[in-house]
Amino acid sequence: MVPAYHESQVLGPVVSRLRSLGWRVVVVDDGSGDGTAAAAEAAGAQVIRHVFNAGQGAALRTGFAFALRDPTTQYVVTFDGDGQHDPDAVRRLIEPLAASLAQVTLGSRFLDASGHREMPATRKVLLRLATALARWTTGLALTDTHNGLRGFRRDALQQLLLRQDRMAHASEIQTEIARLGLSYTEVPVRVAYTAYSLSKGQRLVDAISILWDLLIAKAR
Repeated sequence: MVPAYHESQVLGPVVSRLRSLGWRVVVVDDGSGDGTAAAAEAAGAQVIRHVFNAGQGAALRTGFAFALRDPTTQYVVTFDGDGQHDPDAVRRLIEPLAASLAQVTLGSRFLDASGHREMPATRKVLLRLATALARWTTGLALTDTHNGLRGFRRDALQQLLLRQDRMAHASEIQTEIARLGLSYTEVPVRVAYTAYSLSKGQRLVDAISILWDLLIAKAR
């Protein structure tokens, strides 16, 4: 399942590569004003469209609800639409779920040196700090956080209560894993950092915004 916003430049090849491996691909076009939906459909994806941009967290909720309406769906993998993720990671994320070793799989760039070799130093420091915060707040033994590669077994997905519309959803998912006591495991993944993906990535101001969203949510 691919949440996408203004990804018409790169989304077609992403969908095509996933489809070539035999995966069913659902793209949630989060109110894009370009040809994102058309590119996804041309490459063979099912497309769900938001009328307006609601945020990646909202796009994931829409995609999860769509997946759960199909009783044959047993596993859902989230995958970014900007071309930075390795399609082979989908199989690796599903394998522990299919073997009943975990209900949730989380991609980690830090379990293998090749997973973060291309990562800018400033981003690496930011992610290390975010991961330390996630370990402290959730008690989960994580090595990476805010990684868009995740796998969910159907029974886990049915229990998640997600309310964050924007990027704070990543932290919220980890909080839900801890709250529900879901079994999880991290899976080594590699992320390719291109000029395009870096231009769309999170900055310090985004990290502050995420923290603010989480604090507001806890205060409710």
